[in-house]
Amino acid sequence: MDAEQLARIQFALTVGFHFFFPSITIGLAGLIAVLETLRHRTKREVYDRAAVFWTRIFALTFAIGVATGIVMEFQFGTNWASYSAFVGDIFGSPLAAEGILAFFLESVFLGLLLFGRNRISSRVRTFAAWMVFVGTLLSAVWILIANSWMQTPAGYEVIDGQARLTDFFAAALNPSTIPRYLHTVSSALTASSFVMLGVSAWYVLKGKHLDVAKVCLPIALVAAFVGSGLMFVTGDMSSVQVANTQPAKFAGINALYETRSGVPLTIPLIPPTQDLANQEPGPRIEIGGLLSFLTYRDPNASITGLAEFPVEDWPPITITWGAYHLMVLLGTAMLLVMVFGAWFLWRGSVWRRKTWLKLAVLATPLPLIAIMLGWTTAEVGRQPWIVYDLMRTSDGVSVVVPAEQVALSLGLLVAMYVLLGGLWLYLVRKELGHGPAPAPGAATAAEPAAPAGLPPGETPGETPPQAAQPAPSAG
Repeated sequence: MDAEQLARIQFALTVGFHFFFPSITIGLAGLIAVLETLRHRTKREVYDRAAVFWTRIFALTFAIGVATGIVMEFQFGTNWASYSAFVGDIFGSPLAAEGILAFFLESVFLGLLLFGRNRISSRVRTFAAWMVFVGTLLSAVWILIANSWMQTPAGYEVIDGQARLTDFFAAALNPSTIPRYLHTVSSALTASSFVMLGVSAWYVLKGKHLDVAKVCLPIALVAAFVGSGLMFVTGDMSSVQVANTQPAKFAGINALYETRSGVPLTIPLIPPTQDLANQEPGPRIEIGGLLSFLTYRDPNASITGLAEFPVEDWPPITITWGAYHLMVLLGTAMLLVMVFGAWFLWRGSVWRRKTWLKLAVLATPLPLIAIMLGWTTAEVGRQPWIVYDLMRTSDGVSVVVPAEQVALSLGLLVAMYVLLGGLWLYLVRKELGHGPAPAPGAATAAEPAAPAGLPPGETPGETPPQAAQPAPSAG
């Protein structure tokens, strides 16, 4: 492999591994803020123990995300020096703002929650939790401004071979920023909700930490149900934007070769290849006019095909098409699981539905997989451009870093990420094994499973554990 191919593999590895962790922390920060708010308003100590438990999980995930994010950003000056020189005037500002305006806000208030929660008032603790959530949202804003500019550059001029910022707001609010931000945040909310839901469902099935699971599972289920629906709404917004601003990518996603009117939604049962012009039509599912309707709200609308673009400007069709359609398939499965869960929760029978609880546990990683597939669609579909229609990826790679050095750093990063990933899994598994702290005065032995038909933590003739718990101490 040459230096360009190795650099692309390395960046894909570092970005994919890094974004796994923000995908959890962005939404989890919001769920922790909800738990802290309920703790403050209800004075029930079960919310205190739930919030503390999930804050520990958040902190472990946040720490790995910070470490991998630093590695990712250093690559701009090593493997991608030509790209950095071209876009530095534009790309540097949002990355700096992310560190100054978001990361420090997030980390300072997280420190309060971790080390000062018993030294601050209940109101300040709740405020700190919401500030951590705000910090995660701001961090996503700046990162997505930078990435979206690469998709749909705006507010710039090319002067002396460099892209120079001419209009900050035009660059920041380029056509893809808002739909991509909304889709990313809704996806992250869904991913973290599935994590909390899966852990809570697992505790219910095992008969452990039932009082905490009883308060966390409904919150996570509602958030996962809402997030799963928002993923489709915001995903539709993003798809329409791509069709209007990146037509070659949109045609590649849908394996559409010819420009047509009234385009059906077509799902080939055999994945398409790059040579679409000479392919024999294989078995497929078609719904007449649906793609035109979904894209332009008109079943007879025309959609531009790949034939309108030079072959060298086509994206890798098999990967782009496959990632997108698998993402939609997983999203549909997630939404169906949550629809049934919401119905069972509304009927008050969710605690008795062992099959659904097992599905909730098994579905835990699905949103994270779908998020990675979505980023694959967006970034591979942008190729061969590192900045769409402005700079090719082949022109952005460093010219002074030989393939041998890139291969060496790639091997070291793989080894380091295996260690970091293993460490994270070990520590999180250890936290999940310990679980939330027991209720004051509760026995340390494992709790028995709740009888069928009763909420967790209740047995016939007994007072629910929460009713007998003392109010939390001040702060």
